[in-house]
Amino acid sequence: MKQHVSLEAASSVHTMVEIKKFGLRDKLGYLFGDFGNDFFFILVSSFLMVYYTDIFGISAVTVGMLFLVARLWDALADVTWGRFLDSRKAGKHGKFKPWIFRMSFPLVISGVLMFVKIPGMSDGFYLAYAFVSYLIWGTLYSTVNISYGSMASVITSDPVERTTLSTFRTMGGSLASLIINVAGPLILFVDNKADASRFTLGAVIFGILSISCYMACYKLSTERIVTPEIKDRKSHLGQTLKGLLRNKPLLAILTASLIFMMCNMLLGAVNVYLFKDFFGHAAVLSLVGFIQIGTVFIAIPLAKPLVAKFGKKETASVGMLIAGLVYTLLYFLPHLSSISFIAISAIGMFGYAFFNLVVWAFVTDVIDYHEYVTGLREDGTVYSVYSFSRKVGQAIAGGIGGVALTAVGYDATHKVQTQSALDGIHTIATLVPGIVFLVVFIILVFFYPLTKQQSKQLTIDLTNKRQNPS
Repeated sequence: MKQHVSLEAASSVHTMVEIKKFGLRDKLGYLFGDFGNDFFFILVSSFLMVYYTDIFGISAVTVGMLFLVARLWDALADVTWGRFLDSRKAGKHGKFKPWIFRMSFPLVISGVLMFVKIPGMSDGFYLAYAFVSYLIWGTLYSTVNISYGSMASVITSDPVERTTLSTFRTMGGSLASLIINVAGPLILFVDNKADASRFTLGAVIFGILSISCYMACYKLSTERIVTPEIKDRKSHLGQTLKGLLRNKPLLAILTASLIFMMCNMLLGAVNVYLFKDFFGHAAVLSLVGFIQIGTVFIAIPLAKPLVAKFGKKETASVGMLIAGLVYTLLYFLPHLSSISFIAISAIGMFGYAFFNLVVWAFVTDVIDYHEYVTGLREDGTVYSVYSFSRKVGQAIAGGIGGVALTAVGYDATHKVQTQSALDGIHTIATLVPGIVFLVVFIILVFFYPLTKQQSKQLTIDLTNKRQNPS
């Protein structure tokens, strides 16, 4: 049954229009959005570096610089697209989801082309092709991902329902990660070596799955909160910037997410070399991917009751502390077998799974806080600023990953790496994430101000402010 409720927006920040009651349809739609996103995002983050180094023959340090430049460009594209979205008027199907439909097709096509190798070309051609195709894919990814991420705050205004959306989003990404990390190594590698034709085949398969998920997201999701078009964006730019700087929860979660994403990207890229070279068994990456997703699904039923009892900040903080301690411990156990290493690291994966499960609920709280301090509802802008920090983290991770691998002596032309290079890869995959996870724990505990009680109070205060605008 459809319900129609309209609130005058003459003196209010936004207009709310109830189209359908929030329910399972919305949750599944939002799940499919990140399902579609992560088919290529995880494929790129986990395997693009080894594709460039082992198939295109590009040095690891050059790949790192390519990732750094492209990701910084993507970060700017995020903010530009977010501001563009906030200047648009909501149409028949909403403000954000039509752009998911429009841009997902060119995004998937560019993703497939990124993994196509034209035989017999020069090294310079492969470098140029890698840079251009990656840059185009990243820019198109911004148009879809910012639209998708901004949509969460207009699907529902209820904090509990938003937390559910965050959980379903993580489930969608986790399902894609399960498929990529379990099936990926089996498809992409032949006799423990990256294979060009297999990478192209994998990209086509994942591309078809990706576009199918985007269409499901578009069909099942419903935007309920309609924000009026702000025509004079320039006059509000100063107010927006001041609000962002005054938004302490935003600044804290930006910092935490930046370094967390940096660590995850670095870990995903280096794990390929860790198991391919240090442990000498690339196929075991499938087991790593399976266990990583398994820890997320174990954490899912625990997340909601823990957040309800202790709060998002508190639950995520403890998880990061566990992860930091486990990965630091692994550094001091260099002689473990690959199976023992995976078993212990699973505890750390379980710890940081809680951060991943609630992080998008953090973002919707931050968007609400921005409205509270500025009087402006700017979902696209605030989400794009958050995404900007994640892209910067990805850029840094890509740059550091290539530089670090080169620094420890990794050479793709060697069939067997030196012992010092192997030891260096082990350090990058254990001690570095251990330290980073502990830093995220400190940021959440001491710098993120929205405890469980303060989050509840923010919802009450914002509701009162909307009903009684000054």
